[in-house]
Amino acid sequence: MSDATILLVTLAIYLLGMIVIGIACYKTTNTMSDYVLGGRRLNSWTTALSAQASDTSGWIVMGLPGAAYATGMHAIWLAVGLAIGAYCNWQFIARRLRVYTEAAKDSITIPEFLENRFHDNSHILRIISALIILVFFTVYVASGLVASGKLFEFMFGIDYQIAVLIGAFVVITYTFLGGYLAVSYTDVVQALIILVALIVVPIVIVSQVGGIGAIWNKMGNINPDLLDATKTVGYNFEDGVFWETSTEGLGIIGIISLFAWGLGYLGQPHILVRYMGMRSAREVPEARFVAIVWNNITQWGALFVGFAAIVFFTEPLADPENAYINMVGILFNPWVAGFMLAAVLAAMMSTVDSQLLVASSALVEDFYRVLFRKEASEKELVWLGRVGVLVISLIALALSYSGGSVLSIVGYAWAGFGAALGPAMLLSLYWKRTTRTGVLWGMIVGAVTVFVWKNYIGLGLYEIIPGFVLSLLTIYVVSILKKEPDQSIQDEFDEVIAKTKSY
Repeated sequence: MSDATILLVTLAIYLLGMIVIGIACYKTTNTMSDYVLGGRRLNSWTTALSAQASDTSGWIVMGLPGAAYATGMHAIWLAVGLAIGAYCNWQFIARRLRVYTEAAKDSITIPEFLENRFHDNSHILRIISALIILVFFTVYVASGLVASGKLFEFMFGIDYQIAVLIGAFVVITYTFLGGYLAVSYTDVVQALIILVALIVVPIVIVSQVGGIGAIWNKMGNINPDLLDATKTVGYNFEDGVFWETSTEGLGIIGIISLFAWGLGYLGQPHILVRYMGMRSAREVPEARFVAIVWNNITQWGALFVGFAAIVFFTEPLADPENAYINMVGILFNPWVAGFMLAAVLAAMMSTVDSQLLVASSALVEDFYRVLFRKEASEKELVWLGRVGVLVISLIALALSYSGGSVLSIVGYAWAGFGAALGPAMLLSLYWKRTTRTGVLWGMIVGAVTVFVWKNYIGLGLYEIIPGFVLSLLTIYVVSILKKEPDQSIQDEFDEVIAKTKSY
């Protein structure tokens, strides 16, 4: 059996396993609550691993190693910012959101929660937040499909567009069939695959190049600034630029921009719904511990893959984001390599499935049910949710055909959610004086600022920062200028806070 055939067989076994899970969960998915939230019955370990797997996407095995390969220690700021953001999300958002979404008429989506939180009978909050989710998730899903396309194109030499279709087919199939439970259970499997891969691959590659000390020495010989996290090192294969120091250092703006990725966690719907689907708020501490341990191991593993790749390859890579894929193909026999390369698919699928599900729920639960069919049956909504998965997937497929950097595409969608929904969620959970109008304008300002800053201003500052700050200020100022929320809203807020403290 040829090496290519072995790799294909290994990946086929993995992909079929994901589909089998989707089929198994199909029979347990009978209501819209089952389809988009799993009936709120997931335990702490499943919630933790599912949340982190859905968080990472293709950037954990492609984007982050690629950044470390191209820029050296500069990439550490990004990892540290994300680690802090993940911890703060679990510490300050998870428990309160789990309690509040149940108290607010048992809300099963983020847009529905915002509507019920502010007793918004006009449905405007729900519609605008759902629209934001649909727009940015379609872009985000495209990034995952790009990652899968790069993997299959590299491994089997097949056309990129066909490669994207293969990865998309599997993730669409099990998400279509099994909904939230299928997504969560497959995410657990995928999280474990990613964890093993980002422990084993860095250990093997570090030993191959002579240890950590040898990596630092060889990186220093290439360019000492690769070892300096405050320096900016450029890499552009097409222009023949390989690890050349920029005339300007990283600077405070660059450091803040990389740290600011952590802000994005507050507004990521595919992560937030994992907290909502937990069996009980009492399980948050254990889930938080599992999630943070997993998060730190995988991020540092990904960084060391990139660092070691700098000294492992004798010739610069045309695409730094293929550093992990290239190394696995060289270091391991085909059977083991197939498992390690499945981690790329696992990272992609564990995020894409969650995003498809949340976007589909926004389309069906927050648009169709609210605007067109308030009395729609549960069976009708579940099947429309499945159709929504297909529709959103087709749009994302069209976007993914243009290719691009996985990390860059993720960064844009991440900023969009972080700026538009992050301040809204934070103040909705922590400030009783927050008003419906304040949240509405805050979401709009955050989303528009990200788009404008990214495409027309830039200034070297990550667009999530101006978007988040302006959104936060808008919510505060508009809320102060408007009259206080109704007493019933304030009483409900106080009850949630009291109940949260009891856990």
